[in-house]
Amino acid sequence: MHFTLRQLQVFLATAKLENITRAAESLAMSQSAASSALKELETQYDIQLFDRAGKRLKLNELGRVLRPKAEALLAQAQEMDVALTQHRQPGTLKVGATLTIGNYLAVGLMAKYMENEPSAKVELEVANTQRIVDQVLHFELDLGLIEGELTHSDLEVVEWMNDDLVIFTSPNHPSASDQPLTDEQLSKLPWIVRETGSGTRQGFERAMHGLLSDIDVVLELQHTEAIKRAVEAGLGVGCLSEITLRDAFSRKDLIQLHAPHRSWSRKFYWILHKNKYRSAGVERWLEICTHYASQYNANLGQRP
Repeated sequence: MHFTLRQLQVFLATAKLENITRAAESLAMSQSAASSALKELETQYDIQLFDRAGKRLKLNELGRVLRPKAEALLAQAQEMDVALTQHRQPGTLKVGATLTIGNYLAVGLMAKYMENEPSAKVELEVANTQRIVDQVLHFELDLGLIEGELTHSDLEVVEWMNDDLVIFTSPNHPSASDQPLTDEQLSKLPWIVRETGSGTRQGFERAMHGLLSDIDVVLELQHTEAIKRAVEAGLGVGCLSEITLRDAFSRKDLIQLHAPHRSWSRKFYWILHKNKYRSAGVERWLEICTHYASQYNANLGQRP
């Protein structure tokens, strides 16, 4: 074996940052040392991994092919290092979650994970579906928990949990007395919805198929709580996950509207890069997610 793990670290940092100076800084190396490591890697195998345009380095076709292999190899090396120095205690786990999952489910999952792995660390990134997918694709996250449906040749996408979207409004809004809602009534409501790129928006548009050209979207907001506050203020009607609305319904700050002739059910998913090495921490996290989902889905099926 002619390459070193340090050379692979430089290669991956440069692939991510597209600049050798910033790559060196991220690895606490001098620029000359990082440049030498990358040059030696390419020279040893008589290859070129980047297309150079000034100070910017862009992965070429060979670099893109080798990147996931290098990511997997370094992940295994890091796990070996943890196993040797900390008796197989898992290292830092980087998890991405979309807003509904991140704000309402992920903290409980983190607590369970850290209860089982007291020395473990979890970094949680909360963003919309498109952002989480991009970060998993670029190996910036170990795994993602998302609301939106997708297919991608580089991703493993697995159904995780059942969820229901709910239409809701203020008790004082004129629509509060209209039950159930017809398509004509749905098309005339002032809607307050999540932004394009979010899983909740995708689910809403699927449920409203055939009416999208007629509906009136008065506000697009990036945060669940902002939508709830706007609806409470009487600005319109919203559509969010039932998980996010339980407390507001119990307090009667908001009320549910019904359109049973349309499908509001959807799935949550977890995603992994197909070339991502599954560390002990990733496997343990997925076990916890699977157990949680089985309990939640069973309880969902028992609701009246």
